[in-house]
Amino acid sequence: MTRHLLEVDDLDPVRLRTILGNALTWKHDPGSIPQILAGQGVVALFQKPSARTRISVEMAVATLGGHPIFVRDEEVDLDRRESVEDVASTMATMCSVITARVFDHRVLERMTAVVDVPVVNLLSDTAHPCQALADLLTMREDLGELEGRRIAYVGDGNNVAASLAYASALSGVELAIASPDGYELDPHVVDRVRNLGGSVELVSDPYDAVRGADVVYSDVWTSMGQEDEREQRLRAFAGWTIDADLMKAANDPVIFMHCLPAHRGDEVTADVIDGPQSVVWRQAGNRMHAARALLVDLLSEDGLLLSGERT
Repeated sequence: MTRHLLEVDDLDPVRLRTILGNALTWKHDPGSIPQILAGQGVVALFQKPSARTRISVEMAVATLGGHPIFVRDEEVDLDRRESVEDVASTMATMCSVITARVFDHRVLERMTAVVDVPVVNLLSDTAHPCQALADLLTMREDLGELEGRRIAYVGDGNNVAASLAYASALSGVELAIASPDGYELDPHVVDRVRNLGGSVELVSDPYDAVRGADVVYSDVWTSMGQEDEREQRLRAFAGWTIDADLMKAANDPVIFMHCLPAHRGDEVTADVIDGPQSVVWRQAGNRMHAARALLVDLLSEDGLLLSGERT
């Protein structure tokens, strides 16, 4: 049965742990990276632009011996020039994996319904699973064992928060999300996380979320495609900036994470994101290491080609 990754909970705890272990092993020992994509192509279809996502996927494919093929939305013009199904079917005849960064999550679901190659969600309106894998990988590097750790996410309960919630549930991490009224994590996501056995706490005060946290995490208040809401969001999130005082409420030591791009002075102050507690640049680089290990998982017969457990 073809493996896809549309959201983090398409994985299970064993596969997730193996992906993180392999990612760490290959990061520190590039000579052991399997050339599982030698002579094969991987499509990267982008309806929405992103520097980190494109670079991480192309480098992940290249270091696995494959050939990344970047396709802009205007080249295929989904559901105008050709249907999503026809585009995906054509890609699957020539490439071993389809990766896509889309506006509407249903585009990815339509792809998986018609192809027999893995489909990977590089971002949709409801999920950002590859980012969450990189987040856990960064935590493993800094904190060691993940189970029992606490993440405080301060900001919009968006696609990043949703994928982080599923990743936390599968890895035994406690998650607290602080959001202004009207911007909380979707109740459907909360229910799904709890059905996985995860712990997600929704609070209305950033200090309640950050207290006792090992990781403080933020994202932009206004994401791509929400530009017309910017002024409204700036008013709603006033007072929700992560600054040095808020970081003091967390555990010592604590790390600061951000999925980028960042708006200094909005969701985080410059002294935090550019300070010694910040791991955001290594977190960004780990997008590539996590994507590489994910591709191996999806392409391996049993999903467990290797089992590096480096911590």
